[in-house]
Amino acid sequence: MNRMASKKRQLPTRGKKPSTYRRIVTGNVNGKAVVQSDDPLLAYEFKTVPGYEHTLIWLNPAIPDLSTEQRFDRYPDCLVPGPGGTSLHFVTFPPGSVFADPSFDSEAAQEEALVRLRGLADHFEKEDPGMHKTNTVDYAVVYDGEIWLELDDGETLHLDRGDVVVQNGARHAWRNKGNKPVTMLFFLIGAKARETSQA
Repeated sequence: MNRMASKKRQLPTRGKKPSTYRRIVTGNVNGKAVVQSDDPLLAYEFKTVPGYEHTLIWLNPAIPDLSTEQRFDRYPDCLVPGPGGTSLHFVTFPPGSVFADPSFDSEAAQEEALVRLRGLADHFEKEDPGMHKTNTVDYAVVYDGEIWLELDDGETLHLDRGDVVVQNGARHAWRNKGNKPVTMLFFLIGAKARETSQA
């Protein structure tokens, strides 16, 4: 990790979708707070879904132990944290028209998602693309744009920039019914699985 702080970069103004994010990681050395790294992170642009981008900012797969240095040096095998773990993501969703285009290859998109979104894309339903449920509590913030949250029985909620959703392990999908990309910030907290009732 870069131990030297880099020059500050200017973030895009509102209305311009960012494709690079600045990640600053702090820690403690000899009892003093220090900057462990100050790095730009480029968004991953999906090759099979034009305009679909994902940036993993940080991941703690389980409860963090602050007695050791917190590190995130390689892409994880699973984006869904275990109980007590966390992950932070920026995601840009293209308009739904991208998926309706005759040239869209859903099988290729699924294969790419299984590689890039390890452990998360496995939860996407084949019968209802985009619909999923994980053992997490998710804080979802509309960072830029507008999006629709779909729940069971077709219930949908329209969300604008600044709106926040708290997902408690519920089945859901994010639908961009507009004509512009939308960028979301997701903070996932690993939770214990819901107990299923015995018949």
